[in-house]
Amino acid sequence: MPVKFYEQDISAKLKDKRKLSAYLEKLARKHLKVKAVRLAYIFCSDDHLHKMNRQFLNHDTLTDIITFDMSEFNDTLEGEMYISVERVTDNAEKFGVSYADELHRVIFHGALHLCGFKDKKDADIKEMRKQEAKCLKDYTKI
Repeated sequence: MPVKFYEQDISAKLKDKRKLSAYLEKLARKHLKVKAVRLAYIFCSDDHLHKMNRQFLNHDTLTDIITFDMSEFNDTLEGEMYISVERVTDNAEKFGVSYADELHRVIFHGALHLCGFKDKKDADIKEMRKQEAKCLKDYTKI
């Protein structure tokens, strides 16, 4: 599988990994003309991701995901995404959505970053949210 899922220090309770892997590969190929897709999603605790956020990005805040683009060649998309299961759980409650939907939204968010979507400016945030919603809708139809 070109997309793999790992649990660092916490269970993500992720279901249908093969279906999700196939969707993420299709998503990457839709937005980028790549021959190969190699993505790793690592689910972890707030504490673990907070340490990474400080170490690699110099941000002393909690976050739900950190995405690292590791692509070396134009025809291959490679990346690692670290996701805090605790942030996803809290955000699902905060936004009034299911844990599964919030987890998938964050997973898609990381892939979309690797496909070139940004989320720093207002217009970029709006487009990112639109793409996340489209991914959730399309994925639930499969």
